[in-house]
Amino acid sequence: MTKTANKSRASGRTTLAAVAAHAGVSTMTASRALNLPERVSDEVRVRVEKAVAELGYVPNRAARALASRQSNVIVVLVPSLSNFVFNAVIDGIQQVVDAANYQLLIGNTRYSDAEEEKLLSIYLQSNPMGILLSGLTHSARVEQLLAASGVPVVSMMDLSSDPDKLSVGFSQHEAGRTMTRYLIDKGHKRIGFIGAQLDERTLSRAAGYRSAMAEAGLADAQLELMVPDASSIALGAELLGRMLAQAPDCDAIFCCNDDLAHGAIYQCQRRGIAVPEQLAICGFNDLPASAWMIPSVTTISTPRYRVGFEAATLLRNAIEGRAPQVGQVDLGFTLMPRESA
Repeated sequence: MTKTANKSRASGRTTLAAVAAHAGVSTMTASRALNLPERVSDEVRVRVEKAVAELGYVPNRAARALASRQSNVIVVLVPSLSNFVFNAVIDGIQQVVDAANYQLLIGNTRYSDAEEEKLLSIYLQSNPMGILLSGLTHSARVEQLLAASGVPVVSMMDLSSDPDKLSVGFSQHEAGRTMTRYLIDKGHKRIGFIGAQLDERTLSRAAGYRSAMAEAGLADAQLELMVPDASSIALGAELLGRMLAQAPDCDAIFCCNDDLAHGAIYQCQRRGIAVPEQLAICGFNDLPASAWMIPSVTTISTPRYRVGFEAATLLRNAIEGRAPQVGQVDLGFTLMPRESA
């Protein structure tokens, strides 16, 4: 009987009622001592805290949120948890969240609209204080859920043209255009574009590539190779071969990310193709290994940590009622000219 009284029947966890009984106070007083300690005497507070420690009580935050219709939860949805890019974004978010005593609820959408819809539906049951989403384009169902939630939302990694939407990032389109212009200015005319995953960031970079090629009168559909497969070094090696079969006169290749660029360079080395003398190769994101490759990789450096930090800061300000100075925070990007192009 004693064990049953000290534990929740459903979960086996120590209950607030058990803490109250152990401390010799009412359940309401125990709750007040934990949530509003300034409203109880020091003697009562100490007794309750001692009972918590002795029984190993863990507050049920979900129940507390349900009772108050509020929580201290921030929902973060990203397309990958293994991708170095989003690891850095989450690190930036974590710094702000920890300082504000919020909790993160992180979901991996795996680049799937259906998974994003499912996770958002589940996570909204926690009554989050705010939501951080990767990208600007979402399904109609996700947009409906966000609108109905009534909580602040900040988009990350790109910039919205809608002044009513909060976003932090940089122009993926302009970054793609800038890299292509760099290659054109270097004298390249047959510039290929290799894209994978085909998420909105890849598509925006590809659109920037097309803009620059069209402006220079160099556009040619044969120079594009886009596949839905997940990016990897192995895929980069494979796509390099396919691109050269498709456009053998290619003199430069813009890979939509550094993983593909690394694989393409390795494949060139296997085939005896000199980089950049015979074929220039560049990437995107400036992963740590890119500066140490032989040859080192020309790429676009993106402010991943700052995207997370600034997005979380913007969200925190919205949650706490501070009007943002700007709704769209453009952090820019940096072209990193190196040996490969």
